[in-house]
Amino acid sequence: MDLIAKERDRLLQRTARVASLSFLTISVICLSLPGAVQTMTLLLSLPLYLIIGVMQLQVGNSRSLGWVIPAFVAGILAIFLIAGTPGGPGQSGLSAAAQLGSASLACLGIVLTTTLTRRLVLLASFVAVAGTSVLALEPFQNPIPTLALLTFGWLLAALIGFWISSGVPQAVRRIASIGRAHRAERQASETEAQRRQGARLLHDTVLATLTLLAHSGLGVSADAMRQQAGDDARLLRQLRLGATPTPQASGDYNLSTPVSETVLGTTLESVKQRFGRMGLEVSWHGTGQVLLPSDVLDAFLLALAECLENVRRHSGVTDAHVTITEDDTTVRAMITDSGVGFVLDDVDSASLGFKESVVARLKEVGGQARLFSTPGSGTTVVLEVPR
Repeated sequence: MDLIAKERDRLLQRTARVASLSFLTISVICLSLPGAVQTMTLLLSLPLYLIIGVMQLQVGNSRSLGWVIPAFVAGILAIFLIAGTPGGPGQSGLSAAAQLGSASLACLGIVLTTTLTRRLVLLASFVAVAGTSVLALEPFQNPIPTLALLTFGWLLAALIGFWISSGVPQAVRRIASIGRAHRAERQASETEAQRRQGARLLHDTVLATLTLLAHSGLGVSADAMRQQAGDDARLLRQLRLGATPTPQASGDYNLSTPVSETVLGTTLESVKQRFGRMGLEVSWHGTGQVLLPSDVLDAFLLALAECLENVRRHSGVTDAHVTITEDDTTVRAMITDSGVGFVLDDVDSASLGFKESVVARLKEVGGQARLFSTPGSGTTVVLEVPR
């Protein structure tokens, strides 16, 4: 059962419990008034009322018909008992029977409106309770008003049940629609905030450096220019790997301090998140933590990112798998996708994407790259770097 059906049934059960117990309490009060019925009839009726109350209490916690049907049986017996009191019931006794048959038992019909089987049980229960009430109370009151009151009570309860059954799914769908709209608006706001942050970042760093170069570095020493360009390069490398540098002041961003070795597993997550934001779902397999020298790690991650970018742009699929393995001398990454693939001989030899960004980059740190692809069967790239 889906969430909507569960919420609907929970609301039906609780509504039926509250309403039926409320009218049952009114019926007991009427029955307990002086002159309603004889004392013996009252003492015999109270256990039946207790059974009805327990069944109605359980209806609020369970969908089982095993709690509804016994309540109807006990209610019919109680109506017969009230009508059979020696000398006949008083006006309060007749009111107690009316409250029991047309209200308390009728409210149980709220939970009998969701399926065909339950609706048949609802119809049969109405016929049984209405027939019992009309026959038992006929000597004391006109059967037509009795039947009309019973019909009105049961029809009202059924309408409430149908209204809840149709209203809850609509409300849940509307809430889900509002949630989707909120998530879309929030994503748009985050995207706009990232765009604005990126524009400020470029303005404060790379564009400022390029402006100085355009003016031949007027007023800035060569050493200062080299230092600024180096800072910009490190900043762009972090952005390429998915990091989010924190601005400290205009033109000054918090960059991580280079270390001799970096844990590969922690940086792979940033690459995954970066491509996740761009719509490519990356699944990681294999080794979770690998230590690599910082220069080897940079080359490895940048080559890996370039391969994933090729998947995102050219494969025609929205997911890729990366398997990381290692031995005593080598760390390997195998990037696979189930996209369109291509013929290796058709790749333009002058293309710099894979040749320079992957092969040449890994070669500079002693690594290598191998490419496997077949049209219609996807592509696999194996990257290897020394430890």
